[in-house]
Amino acid sequence: MKKILFLFVFALISLSCVSKLREPPELDFNVPDKWVSSELTAKGNISQWWTRFDDPQLNSIIPIVLKENYNFKATSARLEAAAALARLAGADLFPQANLSLNAIRQKRNFLGFPFPEPDSGVPSLTTNLFGVSLDVSWEVDLWGRIRAAKSAATEDFQASLADLIGIQLSLAGQTAKAWFAAIETTHQVKLAEATVENYRNTNEQVFTRYKRGLRPSLDVRFSESNLATAKAMLFQKQDQLHRIKRQLEILVGRYPADRISVSDKLPEITDAIPAGLPADIISRRPDLIAAEKRLAAANLRVAESRRALYPRISLTGSAGTSSDEFSNLLKGDYSVWNLVGNLFQPIFQGGKLRAGVNLAKAKEKEILAQYAQTVLNAYAEVETALAAEKLLRDVEKALQIAAEQAVAARKLAEDRYSRGLTNLIEVLEAQRRAFDSQSQLLSVRRQRLENRIDLFLALGGDFHADSITQSPMAKEAKSYE
Repeated sequence: MKKILFLFVFALISLSCVSKLREPPELDFNVPDKWVSSELTAKGNISQWWTRFDDPQLNSIIPIVLKENYNFKATSARLEAAAALARLAGADLFPQANLSLNAIRQKRNFLGFPFPEPDSGVPSLTTNLFGVSLDVSWEVDLWGRIRAAKSAATEDFQASLADLIGIQLSLAGQTAKAWFAAIETTHQVKLAEATVENYRNTNEQVFTRYKRGLRPSLDVRFSESNLATAKAMLFQKQDQLHRIKRQLEILVGRYPADRISVSDKLPEITDAIPAGLPADIISRRPDLIAAEKRLAAANLRVAESRRALYPRISLTGSAGTSSDEFSNLLKGDYSVWNLVGNLFQPIFQGGKLRAGVNLAKAKEKEILAQYAQTVLNAYAEVETALAAEKLLRDVEKALQIAAEQAVAARKLAEDRYSRGLTNLIEVLEAQRRAFDSQSQLLSVRRQRLENRIDLFLALGGDFHADSITQSPMAKEAKSYE
């Protein structure tokens, strides 16, 4: 009994020795202190990055998406499953107790015994046996194998939590992009309608002059062709708008009925990127946190597989009562108990345990490589978005000038044609250029907004360096540790 008590005390002491997770690994490439492609001139500090666009309708719809979207709900369910797995992995740290109630009725025949009156049949005896017992078992985690498994499952849960936050970030980005695409396409439809009307007016002028014998039939055919092409473009833009609106409704979790209304105009990007934005701000990105947590879990599973080679000590015991009368089950005079200690040491299993160690090490190497690739991709996304920031701004300025000049040239060409000073080809070319430049200007304005969204997503949030561990979900996750 003293030896068993000693084992209990030793096990309790060993349970306090938790293996510590290693720090994020050193990578083979150098990371700059600041972003190479940035032009940093201002400051900013808000938590919800989409509010920077100053669109009240967008600010109201994104929280609905983050609550009602079905992909998000599915990811939330996977998080609950990961939490359950974490609890399952840690359950073996505690004693397992089972209560059992047994009732046995048995008949025994006495064959071959010289009992009198053999004509009365085979002599027999019927007995009853009732028992109740509490069975307890506990594996003493001497080497921390079970704790390593529990910690690995907890890290997996934390990774699933980061995935959930990443889904939120991604859904917000998808919604904002679809929102701005819907606004742009609405303006593209209006531009296409104006273009059709402009081509129709020109066509009427051409046809009137043709009937008067002032213009050849070739002008009529050119005009009719351009008008039909403009109508086709209008129909395509309308179809595109319907599709984008239905995509928005699906994101919100509504039936895609094409009834959602969007803002009247694209917002202007007025705020610059904060000065001195640190390069390590991306450490808060959910995908990097998830990759780091999975790497930590892989490291713990290597430890778990190694410790599976060591001896295991388990303790089992039971206590209860046993009697041939059911009424005696609660009486102490009929009590029975037992206590057993067991030492288990794997000796030969055909290389199974060693293969498990090698498998865990190989998996750790794989996850380490994936982690490094994820980090590189993250830096590339930020640098790409920063580099595109200035380029798209310059493109917008150039297209603004091009659109203004093209519209002015179209009006001049139409005026000259009405006075008979130019031919139709110049008018149609001026109209085409005016439409193209205005359409491209709308597109680049939307592209600038999408690029700013990409920058927010690449940074894992807004420009300030808050940490994902400060989020309510991250704080809730500590209850599983």
